[in-house]
Amino acid sequence: MTEYQWVGSQKTFVDEIDILKTDNNMILGRFGGNSSAGQYKNEDGCLIWEDQDNNWEFVIILDAHNSAQSAELVINTFKSNKEPINKHLNLEINEAFINIKKHILGIFCGNKFKAACEKVIGETACLIVIRKENYLWWFSIGDCVLLLNHPELSSLGEYQQNHRSFYEWIGQNSTFNKKVPCYSSGTKELRKGENHIFLTTDGLIECPNTTFNLPEAIFEKFVGLSNENGVKELLKIIKKCNVRDSTTIVSWKIINEKNATMPSDVK
Repeated sequence: MTEYQWVGSQKTFVDEIDILKTDNNMILGRFGGNSSAGQYKNEDGCLIWEDQDNNWEFVIILDAHNSAQSAELVINTFKSNKEPINKHLNLEINEAFINIKKHILGIFCGNKFKAACEKVIGETACLIVIRKENYLWWFSIGDCVLLLNHPELSSLGEYQQNHRSFYEWIGQNSTFNKKVPCYSSGTKELRKGENHIFLTTDGLIECPNTTFNLPEAIFEKFVGLSNENGVKELLKIIKKCNVRDSTTIVSWKIINEKNATMPSDVK
């Protein structure tokens, strides 16, 4: 299993576009915002695990505010849970997602994690996405975005898998400190053929003078380009549009050879 992690407090990438390709051709794109627009820090973060032998990817993207401490806390907490998470994800797929959800809720609702949250400054949106075999699973707190592009879905106008949920965070003022934790979760069967999985923090979709709030406008930038160059093009555009907020993107493509569910009257 390969691993990559980063928090904006380590390197801000203000005024700088950075593209990283992982061993499994996942693309991590980062832009810290424009100093000319007033940006001087980056509070995003990410954690990427890939296991090619067992056919899964595990990704967390984070968009913190007030400080990057909450993003650092989430990444360090999951790193300390790497072994049990790895065991869950290597189970049969009908057990893996059930077990991983229980484990994540156990982390975020646990007294140890809640006590640690009280000691940090600020809160973070947190999007956890897992692709295992021909399924996509997510656990979403806040307003980061998960998009999926496949011709059968785009022809029906479907791209966004989670929904942006505002006033929902993990950290100092955590919605997990309430009597009932607030989050959304879901599972999606990948369609047969090429599936493009795309995660982003809100700097991209809220960039002025663009239409990147529309998923189809994002995926248009990949037409005729590689995954790497498509991510680079998106970041070039928001840099040119003088965006202030930071953007973190994780983008990868999966070829699914299994037949997907179709209606009974389609042969």
